Order: sequence, then structure tokens, then C-alpha cells
Amino acid sequence: MNRIGIDLGGTKIEGVLLDEQNNVLKRERVLTERDNGYDAIVEKIVSVAETLIKTADVNGPIGICTPGAIDHSTGMLKNSNTVCLIGKPLKEDLEKALGLPILMENDANCFALAEATLGIAQEYNVVFGIILGTGCGAGIVINKNIHLGANHIAGEWGHHVLYPEGRDCYCGNQGCAEVYISGTALEEEWKQMTGEFQQVTDIIDQQLYQAHPQWKENFILNFGRALANVIDILDPDAIVLGGGLSKIDLLYSEGAASAYKETFSETVVTPILKNKLGDSAGVFGAAMLVEKI
Repeated sequence: MNRIGIDLGGTKIEGVLLDEQNNVLKRERVLTERDNGYDAIVEKIVSVAETLIKTADVNGPIGICTPGAIDHSTGMLKNSNTVCLIGKPLKEDLEKALGLPILMENDANCFALAEATLGIAQEYNVVFGIILGTGCGAGIVINKNIHLGANHIAGEWGHHVLYPEGRDCYCGNQGCAEVYISGTALEEEWKQMTGEFQQVTDIIDQQLYQAHPQWKENFILNFGRALANVIDILDPDAIVLGGGLSKIDLLYSEGAASAYKETFSETVVTPILKNKLGDSAGVFGAAMLVEKI
């Protein structure tokens, strides 16, 4: 059965048509242009979907990868960096427009599913897939299926507390992992230390941290501690890193060592892996949703 997956990103909407062997039959990509508002985004998703449907006469469900969290009691989106989507019935509106069922999951779950199914973690049963970039999210895949949890929040490691009474987080708590190890948090910390803005990848690649070694020490310690908490609780077979910060090689050496040191075990065998699918993970994960119904 051919499957369609669509990744609704902040800058682009990408669709892919896969055959039964997961070969790409067609790709379609347009700019999101989120400043044009919710209705314009819906129209663009519908246009991408219709182009792919016509290519292979697909009449089954379509998988959608979305930013932010999905309130499964209402079907509405929340906590999305594409603000115009918040509180909107995206799934319902797309089903009305296309006349087909829509399967919708957040980007971290789709990322984890793609890497566990088609990517670097195919040989592992329990996979914790992390998106570490502007924010800090993750998904859990067990035996090639997304584990949502009783409250549909499984994998939200960005909002477990590293430091009680620590930095304020938008979620209302203090000291969440996201306000210490996300790209946004790390860039803000650098600016507070130096008075200058720099992207995290530039700070690492150009070794700017040598002038302010405490910044790197904090990053590695907090990254390791946050991952150690995941290993202690979930004990996954593998951890896969995605998002912009996954390009930082230090995370697979010093970062991994920091995590292993903090874990409640003298021997830790959990590999911390760099993703294989890159920016395509979301759209492939969306297509994989169709396989799981």
C-alpha cells in the first residue's frame, strides 16, 4: 500500500509518497508562510496532499507530523511555535477538505518512529528519540510503535525538573531541562555571560567557549544529567538525537560520558546515536503512522 506523509514545519510543508518498500515515489514541498495565518496553512497542506493523492490514486489515511503537542481529548493543537495553529481543529478541518482520515502526531513522536523504523535505530526495540533544538522534546517507540502513555505525554523529557526553584519555564514550572539544554536556553546563557549573541553550533564549532569554559561545562553536565534521568527511568535500548543540536559532536563523546557517569549503574551500554534521516525524519514518520492503524 502506498502511503502519504506530510511534515508541517515552521518554514516548510513537505509531503512524501512512499511505496510498500518505503521507496520515495514523489516529494512535494512548499513554504509554510505562517504569517499568512491558519486558513492559508490548511490550504497549502491540502494542496500538497492532493498532488500526492493524484500521483498514485491514494484513498487511505494520510499521516501528518505537526509542531507542538496535540490535546487528544479535543484534537486541538497546543504549545506550537506556529502560533496560529494553537487551539485550532486542524485534524478535523483537513479531513473535511480531503475527505480522508487524518492521523496526526507531534514532530518528536514522528522523528522517533522514523529513526526506529527506517533510520539509525532499526535494530533496537525501545528507542528514545530526542529533538534538541529551539526546544527540547522526545518520543518513545517500543517495538516500532509510538508509546503515548496514559496521558499522551510520554517522552516530554524537556519538562522534567533538573533544578527545583531554577529558571522559569513557559510551562509554569521552574528548572525544566528545556530552559537549560535547548538551543534557545544555551544562547541566552551565552549572551548573559558575554553580552553577545551567538548560535550554539557556532559557539561549539569555533570553540568560542574556550574563553568562557563554564558555559560548556554547564551544557555537558545538564545534558548528561537530563539523559541519565531518562536512562534510569526508561532504560531504553538506544537514544537517538535529532534537531539542530544533534550536529554537535561533543554530545556523542563528552555528553555521553556525562550521562553515563550520572546514571544509576556502574556499566551503561545504551548507545547515544546521531540520527540518519535528518530533516526527512518528520515526513517519513508521518507516513509510518499509516502503517500503524
